[in-house]
Amino acid sequence: MHTMTPPPERPQPNAGDAATPTAQSQDHITLPAHQIRRTRTGGVWVAAALFAVLLLLLLIFILQNGQRVSISYFGAHGHLPLGVALLLATVLGVLLVVIPGTGRIIQLRLTARRHQRFDATAAAPSQRPAVNPSPNDRNEP
Repeated sequence: MHTMTPPPERPQPNAGDAATPTAQSQDHITLPAHQIRRTRTGGVWVAAALFAVLLLLLLIFILQNGQRVSISYFGAHGHLPLGVALLLATVLGVLLVVIPGTGRIIQLRLTARRHQRFDATAAAPSQRPAVNPSPNDRNEP
C-alpha cells in the first residue's frame, strides 16, 4: 500500500530576512487581478468583424439566388437576379423605417433642448444673488 507523504514545510522567514531580495523572491506574492476596460477602439473592431461576417453571408445569399426575375414597379419593368431583388426590397423597407424615425428623433431633441433652455431661464432669476450692478456692468448707449 502506498502512502502519501506531506510536502515539506517551508521555514518561516525572520523579520530581518524579509528585507533581503532572496527572501522576497522565494515567497509568492499574489497581486490583485487587473480588469481591462472596454474601449471604443475595441468596440469598433468587434463591429467591423461582425460587419465582415454579415457581408460574407449576404454575398453567399446573392450568389446562391442568381435566377433572373422580372420586376415591375409603377410601370417600370426590369430583370434582376433574385438575390439582388430581395436585397433591394430589404434596403428600401429599412429606409421606410429609418427616415421617419430619424425625423422623430431630431424633433424630440429640438423639443428637449427648447425645454432645457426654458427651464434654465426660469430658474436663473431665483439663483442670482441680489447685488447692485457695478458701473462697468451697465449696458448704456
